Amino acid sequence: MKKLGFGCMRLPVLDGDAGKVDLERFKGMVDSFMARGFTYYDTAYVYHKGKSEDILRQALVERYPRDSFTVTTKLPMFDITKKEQMQPIFDEQLRRLGVDYIDYYWLHALNAREYKKVQQFDAFGFLSRLKAEGKIRHIGFSFHDSPAVLERILIDHPEVEFVQLQINYTDWESPSICSRECYELSVKYNKPVIVMEPLKGGALASVPKAAEELFRAHAPNMSPASWGIRFCASLENVIMVLSGMSTEEQLADNLNYMEHFVPLTEEEMQIVWKAEEIIREQTTIPCTACRYCVEGCPKHIAIPDCFGLYNDHVRMRGKSTNPYYYENLIKEHGRAKDCIGCGKCENICPQHLPIRKYLKTVSETFD
Repeated sequence: MKKLGFGCMRLPVLDGDAGKVDLERFKGMVDSFMARGFTYYDTAYVYHKGKSEDILRQALVERYPRDSFTVTTKLPMFDITKKEQMQPIFDEQLRRLGVDYIDYYWLHALNAREYKKVQQFDAFGFLSRLKAEGKIRHIGFSFHDSPAVLERILIDHPEVEFVQLQINYTDWESPSICSRECYELSVKYNKPVIVMEPLKGGALASVPKAAEELFRAHAPNMSPASWGIRFCASLENVIMVLSGMSTEEQLADNLNYMEHFVPLTEEEMQIVWKAEEIIREQTTIPCTACRYCVEGCPKHIAIPDCFGLYNDHVRMRGKSTNPYYYENLIKEHGRAKDCIGCGKCENICPQHLPIRKYLKTVSETFD
């Protein structure tokens, strides 16, 4: 397979509603993706308010032969409270996707807390049984925690075939994400890696001016996004890099440089590290806008949007129009100051961010 996968987490939507995917636009994007020889699609039970799997069926499965594409989805361990829930959720996923089997099936977003449930409910045993029945082809898990937790899972479960990790050049040496250490553990245990968040939720597609100038000076026609995705695809043990493409322009850009992928040279790697230093100095809240935190917020605070506006405000040294965007945002969502400190957001945050602390900072700026 070509090394670019279509992440179905940030599809084009109607009226700004994540639950209303623009099906016709997505069909066109699928057609372009397939026409250029790309075949890998990654979705999950919870993406787009639970609509992503159904949309993928309509745009892809019902329109192309089953043997012409690879589809992956995930069991939402964070929503499971008893063992008996796993089979009905899997059966529902098959119906949503309209397939008889799933190529790659993952336990979704494992960390130390969810891993306790994995062990308690024998979730890997459940996946192994599905594989024996021919309902799935490959077993894996996506991961958001420390290298120590990752190693424990890999030791406990040698039946795992692949690991999905958050890797990008700004998280490579991050003390909270530990991309490099997690990648190296996967190599140690001979587990091929599929990369998620190569552009850190889109943040690396729109980098500070000084970083973009570094990139453009070396390769004028290559986008900042191309550097992020090529960085990940250049890693030897990486077999797939996912990109959550929301527009036809993003898709076309990715296809242009990934159709005939060329790894980064040593000189280009050095440019990446210089850009990373610039970006790190200018990023205040390292949120990827995955939006896992939003659904459970009792005050309906649009947490990632608040953080994005704040980061832009800081980069622009307070000269942006983001206070006006903030006022528009809170017409339909809670204010940052409405946070009651329940901690639900922090329990599910893959980046392990101190969200409550950051919301206070946002509130001090905008409220």
